[in-house]
Amino acid sequence: MSFISLVFAHELRPNIANLDITKNEKTTNAKLNLKINLEAIIVGIDPNHSNTKESDQSDLYDEYRKLSSDALLEKFNEKFNNLDDKIYLTNSSNKYVGTIEQITIPEIGDIEIIRDSTIELSFKNLQEDEYQFYWDENFGSVILRVNSNNQSELHTEIITKNNLSSTFNINEDQSSIFKTITDYIIIGFEHILPKGLDHILFVLALFLLSTKFKPLFFQVTFFTIAHSITLFLGVLNIVNISPEIVEPIIAISIAYVAFENLFTNKLNKARPFVIFIFGLLHGLGFAGVLIEIGIPNELFVSSLISFNVGVELGQIAVILIAYLLLALPFGKQKWYDIRITKPMSLVIACVGLYWFFERLFF
Repeated sequence: MSFISLVFAHELRPNIANLDITKNEKTTNAKLNLKINLEAIIVGIDPNHSNTKESDQSDLYDEYRKLSSDALLEKFNEKFNNLDDKIYLTNSSNKYVGTIEQITIPEIGDIEIIRDSTIELSFKNLQEDEYQFYWDENFGSVILRVNSNNQSELHTEIITKNNLSSTFNINEDQSSIFKTITDYIIIGFEHILPKGLDHILFVLALFLLSTKFKPLFFQVTFFTIAHSITLFLGVLNIVNISPEIVEPIIAISIAYVAFENLFTNKLNKARPFVIFIFGLLHGLGFAGVLIEIGIPNELFVSSLISFNVGVELGQIAVILIAYLLLALPFGKQKWYDIRITKPMSLVIACVGLYWFFERLFF
């Protein structure tokens, strides 16, 4: 099983939109291939959530996850006669709506794993060279990739909170290395804050061991080196371990580090090496996310590095917030270990154990 096939059903991650332009001497047409969480779209999960369980529609979403492909398609057709006002191409003079050619919904399998559906739309007789892509923001964020028969990748953009993409020209390669770097830094950062609760808890468990800088520095350094190695190896498909193995071990790594905090208040010699091993597994988890999202071929290295930088900035943000809220005001108090470190570590450990059994058996 590859990384791409295991995305937990309650996670919300960007949709993928591949717009392929076909231009010849007489006509210009386009096909849009959407990879989408159809259940979340139909029930109206608020895209501001990072997890469907946070939504008031969570129970309905869980019910729709159990529907057959035909039943889910029927629900979609009941809610949407078409997507004309939701997804289209536009410019200063015209609006081009797409025709739904096909909707592919996989048959239900493991309901704990997201079911990726695809929607194919066609756009006929495009008349101009410059366009913007309109995407209903209620559908959540989307990664737009514009490809052409003349050039491989014309434009790549992540649309988060605005309905419209920036303007792109179907005759010109407008891929911006600066914009791509910025976009993938944001994706990496958001994978930690606010979406990566498991990684947040792991970093907090590292932070809680001691308010002193040196123990934290060694732990975070070992963790960073380790997950950077396997992030690169995982994305390059050099190392490929089933996420059914990786995800439970990530959960148990959180529990292990947090439980260790209950019995010590200083860094022992073995802990950095244990953290390094766990960091290797966390890196494979990061790789799974990046593979799921995809990387522009022409900017592969810069996108990969940018994502990793975003992850690091997210981890630094978690540490900084924890320092400002906990260590700075209370770190010198004699009761800090008993009232803050130990109780918080116990809670984190219990959450890690719960995730371990949930990911292993359910």
